[in-house]
Amino acid sequence: MSDVETSPPAGPTRAGFVALIGEPNAGKSTLLNRMVGAKVSIVTHKVQTTRARIRGVAMEGAAQIVFVDTPGLFRPRRRLDRAMVAAAWGGAADADIVVLLIEAHRGLTEGVESILAALTERTEGRSIALAINKIDRVEAPALLALAQEMNTRYPFARTFMISAERGHGVEDLRRWLAAELPEGPWLYPEDQIADLPVRMIAAEITREKLTLRLHQELPYQLTVETEHWQERKDGSARIDQVIYVIRDGHKGIVIGHKGETLKAVGQASRAEIEAFLGRKVHLFLNVKVRPNWLEEAERYNEIGLDFRDGDQ
Repeated sequence: MSDVETSPPAGPTRAGFVALIGEPNAGKSTLLNRMVGAKVSIVTHKVQTTRARIRGVAMEGAAQIVFVDTPGLFRPRRRLDRAMVAAAWGGAADADIVVLLIEAHRGLTEGVESILAALTERTEGRSIALAINKIDRVEAPALLALAQEMNTRYPFARTFMISAERGHGVEDLRRWLAAELPEGPWLYPEDQIADLPVRMIAAEITREKLTLRLHQELPYQLTVETEHWQERKDGSARIDQVIYVIRDGHKGIVIGHKGETLKAVGQASRAEIEAFLGRKVHLFLNVKVRPNWLEEAERYNEIGLDFRDGDQ
């Protein structure tokens, strides 16, 4: 990431926001990372891992596409769930273009039905494209039938068949998005790939490693915050992060036998943060029990959500 100003090319430039929406685990974060060409969004096998609207910036010719990877749309049960769903629809309403991502092998699910019902009301006046993801999982006739059925339910501007993981069809989607964006100056320097603070990206990386390591043991009951970030004279950075859990038993799970789990998570996270920043990092993790973090406005602010949205 860089703050160096870069001059746009001569001639008209385009820039705008593209919101990726869909059910949890539809592949939105994978598609965002593929479009941007770098890992800016948390990707795991678990659903509902993206909590905030994470923006990634991709260049396509003279166009700058600012992708908003929203939390998955699902039926909310708790304050955190409601804040995540509100963030997703907020991202769609603020965008110039919306891309609805669905899974080819799951098709028109109850969740997709709910999203289609809300699209007209919540995204009025927006250009909406359909991207059918994970196309390698079904045969061509089933894909065509699904595309036809979806387009009878909603007048999509375009339909794309893609595999976000393998990259199939992604270039076509990116080129179309670039051409559809309004003319205007770029919103970010050319070499900037995300508008999240690096403190938050570093915390997201650690949370991803915890999610991958712990699987079902602590699904959504932990959060990670970067408490301190110290730039050192040798060019490295010292990063102190705190992992909040809601029970003493959870603290033991995160730390693991003789500290093995926490050590492994720290090593994996440090390596990825170093790769992202392109320099050496000294990462220190601390686990704290905070029984009510799911009801604390400050915790929501740290992960980029609006606490008040949870009241809805």
